[in-house]
Order: sequence, then structure tokens, then C-alpha cells
Amino acid sequence: MAGVGLELDGKVALVTGGSRGIGAETVRLFREAGARVAFSYEKARDRAEALVAECGGRERCRAIQQELSSPADGRALVSAAVADFGRLDALVVNHGIWPVEDMPISKMPDKQWRRTLAVNLDSVFGLAQAAVAQMEGQAQVDGVARGHVVLISSTAGQRGEAYHVDYAVTKGALISLTKSLSSELAPKGIMVNCVAPGWVATEMSAAAVGDAELGAKIRAGIPVGRVATPREIAGPVLFLCTPLAGFISGEVLNVNGGAVLVG
Repeated sequence: MAGVGLELDGKVALVTGGSRGIGAETVRLFREAGARVAFSYEKARDRAEALVAECGGRERCRAIQQELSSPADGRALVSAAVADFGRLDALVVNHGIWPVEDMPISKMPDKQWRRTLAVNLDSVFGLAQAAVAQMEGQAQVDGVARGHVVLISSTAGQRGEAYHVDYAVTKGALISLTKSLSSELAPKGIMVNCVAPGWVATEMSAAAVGDAELGAKIRAGIPVGRVATPREIAGPVLFLCTPLAGFISGEVLNVNGGAVLVG
């Protein structure tokens, strides 16, 4: 008996922030599932080009250098991806910043607040706007979705995060955006969902997770006793873009080892 496959043959996906961490693993998994994949990066050109080569070369995988800090940036990235591959079936919004230094609200500079919102939220508006416009022009065949959008939020968007209010606000907004877009787009055959990771072993979290005292505290708060690997986040993202998830829309999928029982 053949196994059940998570297949995306003939589909095109765009992954933001795809050169490292969760994004890079998502690129790899989507390629393994048969999709052609475009992904964005900002500065890590060598790493991005190495990932393209790993994933079959430019016929199957494209790296697009694009800053993402405004709606116009998001629209430009979608246009570049469509120009490369002719269509867009899945958008995975993975990019974002988490200012490492604890910053109480009484001292948070306006510049930090605006920068976090610009990258984590303003650009997402442009990405979603352009991707949806593209997907609406594609036919829905035999009940199969025209397209999928997966936003990467965080447990911080659901329970808040002291001293990182700027980050938590943007991740909470992505959850609201998921629900709003689902209500608007599911009738059109575009499924919008959200994956909310907890702590993941990435470069962004390395300082916190690797700290002896803080790292131990983090792991103690996760029932499975460890932080996630990037691939353990990328797997649920892939699932939500396959026909097996064709009746899921507006969902917030917590992937956190049981750390936060919310949704």
C-alpha cells in the first residue's frame, strides 16, 4: 500500500525570510513536496544561493533579495516571484524581527516600535494584498483551493511577552489578520491559516536558548522538555498548504510542545 504523501506537484510557493531557520526548512520541505519555491532574503546572499543549489537550482528554486519593511516591499516581492514562476499557489509569511534586548514600555524608543511594526506587520499587508490578487485570478478546480496563505505568528501573540511588547503586538495582529482574511477569502477558495511556534532553535533565539539560566527556564516551561527544531515548524506549514488541509481555514495552529494551551 502506498503511503499518504504531502504533495504539491505543479504548485508555486513564496516563503519570506527563507534563507535560514524556519524559512529555510520550509523551502526545503516544499521542494521535497514537489513545489517550485521562491524565497526572500535581505543580506545573506551566499546562504541563499547555497539553498537554491541544494533545492535543485534556479529552475525549481529562486532566491529574491528584498527588504520587507513596507507594503510596497511586500507587493514588489510577490511581483518578482510571479515573474519568475508565472503563478502563486501558496504564500508563507515567515519573516520578522524580535529585538533581543529587554525593553520596558516606559523606555521603548519610537524608532524600535515603528521598525518592528514596519517589518512584522506593514510588509505583511502588501504581501497578502498582492498574493490574494494573484490567487483570485486562478481557477478553482474540483473543489481544490485556489491558494493558501500561512502566517507565522507566535505564542507571544496570544499570551503577550513582557519587555517585548512591540513584537507581541505584531504577532497578535497576525492572528487577527488570519481570522479576518479567512472570513473574506474562504468563500473564494483561498485558505488562510496561522502557525504559532513557541521557542525554536534558530539564530534569532540562540542567545536566549543558549544562556545557562534563561535556557534552563525556557526548557522547564515546555512539557516535552526541549525547544523545537525548525523542521518541526515547517512540517505543519506544509500540511496547511496541501489538499489534506482543504477544509481548514482561519485556524491558529500552536506548535509549542504543549507550552501554551491557547488557540
